[in-house]
Amino acid sequence: MPEAKLVQTEHGTVPEGDGWFVLNARDARWGSIEGLGSYVPFEGDEKFPELGLNINVLQPAERGAMYHAEGHQEGFLVLAGEGLALVEGEERPLRAWDYFHCPADTAHVVVGVGKGPFVYVAVGGRSKDPSRLVYPVDPVALAHDAGVAEETKSGKEAYARFGKYETGPYREGTLPDG
Repeated sequence: MPEAKLVQTEHGTVPEGDGWFVLNARDARWGSIEGLGSYVPFEGDEKFPELGLNINVLQPAERGAMYHAEGHQEGFLVLAGEGLALVEGEERPLRAWDYFHCPADTAHVVVGVGKGPFVYVAVGGRSKDPSRLVYPVDPVALAHDAGVAEETKSGKEAYARFGKYETGPYREGTLPDG
């Protein structure tokens, strides 16, 4: 397998085409939505076909998504800060080096709590069956402003109150030193 070409854009460096590569998160293209934090997916314009992997940064009270269940497994490894896993109607605290595993069809979301940034790696399979994605109503998720008032299968409906997705370069201070 050849090495992928890394291309510098105004929004950060992205891989172009297939192939292996090494890319530092501080050099990569980042994405953000007000209220949903920021993340670096390490992908170019084409998504990886089998596996999604992101570093995510949430400020206190930000959520990583809306409470949902989907047709593939996901995992979350906490690197820094404090968060909560809202899972199947329950809360579980998260701190550095905790791992939160979600089998397929597990309703969940993570939210930032504490005094500073909540940093985690999220990894999940790429679903070829989007019909299994659902945003269920859950009182625990609603209490953390991370849930929908009416069940839907539409991401457009679930995220309607949030602003536009924006891409840009790394913002100094987003990630802990190291």
